[in-house]
Amino acid sequence: MKLKPKITIADHFAVMSDPRIDRTKRHKLIDMLIIALCAVICGAESWVAIELYGCTKYEWLKTFLELPNGIPSHDTFARVFARLNPQQFQECFLSWMRSIQKVTSGEIVAIEGKTLCGSNDKASGQSAIEIVSAWATTNRLVLGQVKVDSNSNEITAIPELLKVLELSGCIVTIDAIGCQKNIVKLIAQKDADYVITLKKNQGNLYDEVETLIEEGRRTGFQGLKHSTYKTEEFGHGRHEIRHYLMLSNIQEKLDPDSAWEKLNSIGMVESVREIDGKTTVETRYFISSLEDNAQKFANSIRSHWGIENSLHWILDVALNEDDCRIRKDNAPQNFAVLRHIAVNLLGKEKRVKVGVKNKQFLAAMDNHRTYALTKNFIHVY
Repeated sequence: MKLKPKITIADHFAVMSDPRIDRTKRHKLIDMLIIALCAVICGAESWVAIELYGCTKYEWLKTFLELPNGIPSHDTFARVFARLNPQQFQECFLSWMRSIQKVTSGEIVAIEGKTLCGSNDKASGQSAIEIVSAWATTNRLVLGQVKVDSNSNEITAIPELLKVLELSGCIVTIDAIGCQKNIVKLIAQKDADYVITLKKNQGNLYDEVETLIEEGRRTGFQGLKHSTYKTEEFGHGRHEIRHYLMLSNIQEKLDPDSAWEKLNSIGMVESVREIDGKTTVETRYFISSLEDNAQKFANSIRSHWGIENSLHWILDVALNEDDCRIRKDNAPQNFAVLRHIAVNLLGKEKRVKVGVKNKQFLAAMDNHRTYALTKNFIHVY
């Protein structure tokens, strides 16, 4: 018998294990997931708000959910999401993303961590959790997320995220904490390229890159393949010129033992900013697997900040992530998955030219608009 293909988010999340014992299952888990997601899309930021949304929209929700015992209470939502397996929840999210994601060649995937400030709990000694996310800058989609272990940092979380992502043909960008040999090797094994920031505290590698570039400038880049690119921007009282330099045939000089996988180039960005008559100069260095294309190098660096402007900013300003006080057990991590799904769905709403906050407002007022946003999630019984 031919199996029915999984075409909705609900189909992917239907495999979630229910943490409740049978005699306490008054509400279907998939119903609770759908109510919670619809509520978050419409601006809910707490379990109480999710319950209120469910009660207000009960007649509409009843048209496609079973709701055998009505709308769950906020305490029920809190208990269930606190006990849901976050790894399994994340796997379901990734399964859905893989089914809809069409990564184009050259897609820039920015990876960066973000602390959920409101998730700390002094009473129980729980510090705020940190989530490392992967953001497709062209498609504007969250591709996945991993929680940073409380006893570690992003260095251990980034490899776990890379392992589950489909990255073939992409350019992965990471800040300086990702400048690790094992991380670079994982990216190369995924048939992807990388552009990774260097910082002075990375010792020899930073110094060697800086020296090689300065020597190249003094000698007119003799024996070195190089390319340059320049951008100039005006706006809000600021004038900024960025000079990009890329040196390509550097492996013998910088990494003769091939300790760094696919280390094909190094790069420099010199930013000259003039604000209110004051001029500042900032220089940053990078390692990369790209070759002899300063414009592509420049685009990768600029695109990386899309994760700040198009994801983290939306999570904080539109979805108030930093003010969210959900913090018990697995709930903060699971609620973060709900927010990421909401960001993906809201970002794909193109019928109205308004910001995310106003899209949430429209969805809260108009059931048809909520359905349009969630039609690839909702499973009609």
